[in-house]
Amino acid sequence: MATNPSTADAGESEPSPDSPQATDRGDARLDLPAPLADPQVPPVTGTPTPGGASGIPGTALDAYKRAELSVAAALPGCKLPWQLLAGIGRVESVHASGYGLKTDGYTEKPIRGPRLDGNGFAEVRDTDQGEWDADTSYDRAVGPMQFIPSTWKKWGADGNGDTKRDPNNIYDAALGAGLYLCAGDRDLSDPAALDRAILSYNNSREYVNTVLGYMKQYKDGGVAEVPNPPVGNYPTPPTTGTLPTPTPPRQPVTRPTPTPTPTPSKPATPTTPAKPTTPPAEPSKPTTPTTPTTPTTPTTPTTPPAATLAKVELVGASGITAEAGSAFAAAPKVKAVLSDGKPAKNQVVVFVVGDDTTGGTRFGTSDSLVVRTDDQGIAAAPGLKAGTKAGTFGLRATAYGSANEYTVAFKGTVTAAPVVLARKGTEQLDVVVGKTLTGVELFATAAGQPVVGLKTTAGLVEKDEAGKWQPVKPEAAAKGPYFKGGKDGAEKLTVIEPAATGTDGKLVLPELFTAPETLPGTYHLRILTAEGVALVLDIKVTAAPAPQA
Repeated sequence: MATNPSTADAGESEPSPDSPQATDRGDARLDLPAPLADPQVPPVTGTPTPGGASGIPGTALDAYKRAELSVAAALPGCKLPWQLLAGIGRVESVHASGYGLKTDGYTEKPIRGPRLDGNGFAEVRDTDQGEWDADTSYDRAVGPMQFIPSTWKKWGADGNGDTKRDPNNIYDAALGAGLYLCAGDRDLSDPAALDRAILSYNNSREYVNTVLGYMKQYKDGGVAEVPNPPVGNYPTPPTTGTLPTPTPPRQPVTRPTPTPTPTPSKPATPTTPAKPTTPPAEPSKPTTPTTPTTPTTPTTPTTPPAATLAKVELVGASGITAEAGSAFAAAPKVKAVLSDGKPAKNQVVVFVVGDDTTGGTRFGTSDSLVVRTDDQGIAAAPGLKAGTKAGTFGLRATAYGSANEYTVAFKGTVTAAPVVLARKGTEQLDVVVGKTLTGVELFATAAGQPVVGLKTTAGLVEKDEAGKWQPVKPEAAAKGPYFKGGKDGAEKLTVIEPAATGTDGKLVLPELFTAPETLPGTYHLRILTAEGVALVLDIKVTAAPAPQA
């Protein structure tokens, strides 16, 4: 079972270069083909990509950027750039490429480093009973960011809000790495602090230079999202060079102290007998009473520790619903509470959309939003707009305390927007007896977007006594317009199923015929969806002009 330790806070001491995490582990060990290791992204028409831009698998890129956002909320003074995490992820596992990175952040194949048994690497005895690295004798670095298990036990984090802290998940690993790098109130905009942070992650100057090189490449050359590469069977190059092993401190040598030669002592001088004591002539005076001791000043009571963030709770229901393409009527809200029960004012809360099947439920153009709580400890997330299609999504709200993170989740549902059927053009539909009505176009939209693949029925209708539309009666059908069906179109039909709408939502009605015996008048054609959305078109049939004399 995975452990669930607290995350680090800004006040913790910096990890030192001699910590287990900082064992020299060299450069990337995966030997991937160049297109997988550093994919170049061609420009896209209309949205040019910076020249020389590198590609990073979409899930890895999302994990790095979310970690930057979360660390900025928890430790704003750190100034952690996501490109630093990307540089480490590139060096440690090539962004989990070759291991089958999945959209949930896990990999199809486990990522485990060499055994740290002192043979070419520093010796790190087992600390996790094989929980993460499947080795009960020695530790191995694990996951996309190559955490030593003992380091993960202290710095592990939940980066995707699933209540787990797993170094094999790139969302968790990226956030844990960000918190680790920022420990000790580091400001990573300071080059010296940045250098120390990377050394504390892997105590190798070559490693630092390589990470900084990729970080600069991602900052200056641009980065674009590329598909997650499939799992592969790529060779692991042999380790080069002997990596340092901690040496026990040398103990000082204790030298024996010489014993001095004893000096003969002189004979003792005889003691003169003491004279007898003369009794006092008068009795002794009484002793002066002792002055009472001044009472000790009471100790000043210790100031109780300041209240810290204790929990985050939902305000209102956990389920939120909106129609596709529309804004959510009520902003999702949470309340942050301190350990003394009072509201946590001005607390940073990060809202993140995930597991989205709605075609893009967003806060504007982003899937995340950072807000602060008000005086009542309440944080609201305004501006959430539903995606373009029916589906579900998750929305998690996370606040970061000094030693823990607190997350609550909303279940989001997007329902299909009502379909709107509209005819192209406003001119009256006229047809002369004996002629054909063609080219009638309709469009189906929902939330302003085309509805693709919509199936309908088209049929002639008339109103009943209650004023409701009903299919025409047989006797009326024999004297009105009709569609052709059956073999060779010999059958006259009053109801048909047109072809489904295309990618633009367009529906073209089949030809509507009239016969010489068709009675002039106004007829009604109803186009009806399975959900009951209907559009009724009026068709005016006029008599054929009389032949000229």
